[in-house]
Amino acid sequence: MTWWARARRRRSARCARGADHAGPPPTGFALLPWLLMGLGSFSNLLQGKAENPWIGGLGLFVFNSLYVYVTFRAFHREKRQSLSTRLALLTMGLVTTGLAVGYGGNWLLFFPLLGLATGATLRGRHLGRIGLLLAAYAAVLAGLREGWREAPNIGYATFLSCMVTAAILSLSEAVRELRAAREELARRAVEKERLRFSRDLHDLLGHTLSVIVVKSEAARRLAGRDLDAALAQIGDIESVGRQALTEIREAVTGYREGSLSTELTRARSALAAASVEPVVRQSGAPLAPQTEALLGWVVREAVTNVVRHSHATRCEITVESAEERVRLTVTDNGTGTPVTTTGGTGLTGLTERLSAAAGSLTAGPAPAGGFTVTAELPATPSTADAVPVALES
Repeated sequence: MTWWARARRRRSARCARGADHAGPPPTGFALLPWLLMGLGSFSNLLQGKAENPWIGGLGLFVFNSLYVYVTFRAFHREKRQSLSTRLALLTMGLVTTGLAVGYGGNWLLFFPLLGLATGATLRGRHLGRIGLLLAAYAAVLAGLREGWREAPNIGYATFLSCMVTAAILSLSEAVRELRAAREELARRAVEKERLRFSRDLHDLLGHTLSVIVVKSEAARRLAGRDLDAALAQIGDIESVGRQALTEIREAVTGYREGSLSTELTRARSALAAASVEPVVRQSGAPLAPQTEALLGWVVREAVTNVVRHSHATRCEITVESAEERVRLTVTDNGTGTPVTTTGGTGLTGLTERLSAAAGSLTAGPAPAGGFTVTAELPATPSTADAVPVALES
């Protein structure tokens, strides 16, 4: 890497850090230096050039106090929209009018300060009209008090301070809101990815370990009387373990999609190893990949629950594909005990996942005994993503 490339990388990193760490939000302290515009009137008081200095001093104190009060509240949305802030701003206008009419000269510069406080407080679609009216008002008073040559300067300064202040503060607030929204979206994306990974891992390990346990028990039972059958079960355990490693690697990268035919084949093997008679029926047109992926997860987890919880001797899996809807039914003849779900997995999580794909899931004891899980999905999927949701196993 050349020196120029390294320098560009360092500069990009500094810019990125600056974008992520913009510092604290602005406060009323950012507008305090503009009070220096009132030093001319304060100098008139000290030099005795102003009539009734006590009245002028009191007016200067009241104006500065109201300015500080209004500008500090202008940086909080609720406070700047409150009645007390609006009344304080109106009082500032009255004090400014009195000082401008009574003293003129440097005291007219309080109108641009009033415009600044107005722009910081009254943001919105009506600010342009308010700024024009305030500028015209200041220009008329300046013309009547000091002559019409000064009127355009005071009016323009008042309008400019009002609009520029409002534009800068609104833009700063919008940038911070956008940055907060971006951070919130990033946080939600991380949470979604964590949920996807936890569900994938739960599904993969729960099903795989259940199959391994069932086949290990079958191999132990067969080892004494049929060594070849026991070795076949051990071979299946090895195959299941290798497949689980592949699936976990795919789940980590987020590219794993289930296959209904593959899950049906695994279901037959797992049920047979658990001494449960598998009956699989499939009819209708081929399914879309997204629909197959969702139904594959239903088969995987429903069969896992049959093997682990149902004490059944027979399990029927039926897939019926029509023009508009696809129905999957998994029924066993076991005890009919529902599976308890916790932590966002299980039947509740799978119901939410199918609902997001315009489908539905129902589960409960069958009328003739046992337990039934029924999933329905549109034959043509909409915008269902492939994030799996597990049954509790």
